[in-house]
Amino acid sequence: MTKSFAVSRSTDTVLDVRNATKRFGPVLALDNVSIQAHRGQVLALLGDNGAGKSTLIKCISGVHQIDSGMIQLDGKPTLMRSPGSAREAGIETVYQDLALFDNLTPAQNFYAGREISFPSWLPPGLRFMRRSEMESVTNDVLERLKVTLPGAGATVALMSGGQRQAVAVARASVFARKLVILDEPTAALGLRESRKVLDLIAQLRDEGNAVILITHNMEHVTELASLAVVLRQGRKVGELIPTKANQHDLISMIVGG
Repeated sequence: MTKSFAVSRSTDTVLDVRNATKRFGPVLALDNVSIQAHRGQVLALLGDNGAGKSTLIKCISGVHQIDSGMIQLDGKPTLMRSPGSAREAGIETVYQDLALFDNLTPAQNFYAGREISFPSWLPPGLRFMRRSEMESVTNDVLERLKVTLPGAGATVALMSGGQRQAVAVARASVFARKLVILDEPTAALGLRESRKVLDLIAQLRDEGNAVILITHNMEHVTELASLAVVLRQGRKVGELIPTKANQHDLISMIVGG
């Protein structure tokens, strides 16, 4: 039975997943899971390995398609046929591998596959790149999000883990018109670099973005999240507003205690 605590609800719902079910052969990876994400809030998605977190976000971001249930964006049913269709719908996902090109600059990473070019009447392969415009937009975003990087034009290969994570999150914020999904964004980072990434997530939230955060760090959950949803063995087993006082309840739901 799903545990429910006092949970505040916003009418400004961006994502509404209803009764999502997903099978891989005989394995029931998601069993009737429902979640909501709201503008200006961080939704923490918690659970042990194998709980269904990654399957759920991959269904939201178009890597997999749910077998039954419904996904709505801004109140409209949406079928995510591919990661490209999810991005077109305004959903950006930052996985643990970040998917950055080490030999490219932040601006080149921002616009890889989405280059701004002209003239529009020519086929894409024959157009000219608006490099200065792409660099200007990238620099403005990094400055707005207070991301400090090595010298101008430095490639991602020269950056620390925290800086690379910041570039990936900042890139997602540029194109995410609806939702940013972050999968373990502070994994393998030190305290100082984790702090910078957490500040970046808080700024995304404060600017009105809807954010889904997957993490195993309860301190980060209580600091950032407006709501925590717990999955176990493919099922949603509870949700509550996270505070330092109820971390024990969260952990109990995660482990089944």
